[in-house]
Amino acid sequence: MRVGVSLSSTSFENDPHTGANALVERARVANQAKLDLLSLGDHHLTPVNYFQNVPMLGRLMAEWNSGPVGCLFLLPLWNPVLVAEQVGTLAALTQSTFVLQTGVGDGQDTFEAMGVTLKTRGTSLEESITEIKDIFERRGVKGNPDLQVNPIPNQKVEWWIGASTSTKGIQRAAIMGDAWYAAPFLNPAKAEELLAHYLQACEKHGKQPRPVIRKDVIILQDGEKALEMGSQIIQRGYRGMKSDAVIVGNPIQAAEQLRPFKDMGFTDVTCRCMSIPHEETLESISLLAEVRELLNN
Repeated sequence: MRVGVSLSSTSFENDPHTGANALVERARVANQAKLDLLSLGDHHLTPVNYFQNVPMLGRLMAEWNSGPVGCLFLLPLWNPVLVAEQVGTLAALTQSTFVLQTGVGDGQDTFEAMGVTLKTRGTSLEESITEIKDIFERRGVKGNPDLQVNPIPNQKVEWWIGASTSTKGIQRAAIMGDAWYAAPFLNPAKAEELLAHYLQACEKHGKQPRPVIRKDVIILQDGEKALEMGSQIIQRGYRGMKSDAVIVGNPIQAAEQLRPFKDMGFTDVTCRCMSIPHEETLESISLLAEVRELLNN
């Protein structure tokens, strides 16, 4: 099972420079740990500092030479030509696989502010995926071969399509994606239930399945400290998650919590640290390498 990291772009520091520098340091630690993926999320209109994915990822890639790079684009909120241009530029900064993660997004206020419609987000996602793929395959923009985007990636681009509990979304991931990017709030039982839908859809459409999942984590050498921190965060209502959905403890405990996902066939886990102090975040990222070793041996 490959173990990567999705760095949280949220910072509760008043000074944006402090938060930005913290992200750079976290990417450096992830590189030292030789993790399997470095990625960033996609969020807008935040009450605290949130560093936008494209410029920040470009900076973080200067610290990263471990392997594939990923970026989440909630495509219904984006112009597909702009995304193709941004991905083409980011991909030029690495020789590794570029992972384009996507999903439908949520939040009426966000959609209205971005000038798009929440009701049609599923259709918009599918249309954007098709258009970006056409651009990368040199079919032009909206069927016009005279309109081209440059640069385009000359390495492999993987499409990880997110879908939480929607069977229609999971079918979309099977048909249009290279992977189903399962939601972080799934516990093993729910993940197994939804995985069955994904595998069925892949078989129906003749696609090779690749289920991947994102998980929120706190991993410390002091497992009791990690468990206490995690319990307090969950009790405060952390993202609506329950304790059986997060990965919390020392490296041995974390590996055992992830093992059911590996055993049921998930090939990758992308970990994001929960809302913990910077030093504990660095420790958690660093220990993901040990978790990976325990998980795969």
